[in-house]
Amino acid sequence: MNHTIRAILSWAISAWACKVFLFSLPYKFANHADTQYIFGVIGEWLGGILGAAVGRWFAEFGAYTVGGFELLTSVVLLLPALFWALGKVGWSAAPRLAPRAQYHRIGGLMAAAVMAGAAFFHLFTPLGVEVLHQGKSDGGSLFYAAVSIFVLGLVLFLLNLRNEK
Repeated sequence: MNHTIRAILSWAISAWACKVFLFSLPYKFANHADTQYIFGVIGEWLGGILGAAVGRWFAEFGAYTVGGFELLTSVVLLLPALFWALGKVGWSAAPRLAPRAQYHRIGGLMAAAVMAGAAFFHLFTPLGVEVLHQGKSDGGSLFYAAVSIFVLGLVLFLLNLRNEK
């Protein structure tokens, strides 16, 4: 596959993952009721398997931990754009640490890892594929977004495996 097509696909996948991750941060960091419900259900389930202390910790701090990792993943995926923009405005101190492909390769694995966890919790805990909270259903949108980012994160990794530009 030619370099330009690889780069365009890589940026499109990165944009989708960052959109999902960054748009969910206000819910995770502001302790939104839906977030409390989701992490509470998972925490209760974990408590029955790994002990009450682990379950309580996850229910209380899981959203912040997952949100922090999603924020870090977004930063890794967007760093090449930041470095490019800083270089274009003439900031000579703009770092040129590694090629875009390396950031996207690492970010793809990070995105796939965090979404593997999300898909697991949707499939194997009482949370379920379709989250029902206060009589409202998400129609499975959280699960489907997680699966899409899991798959596309792996594609992003493979797409940039041998592409060092």
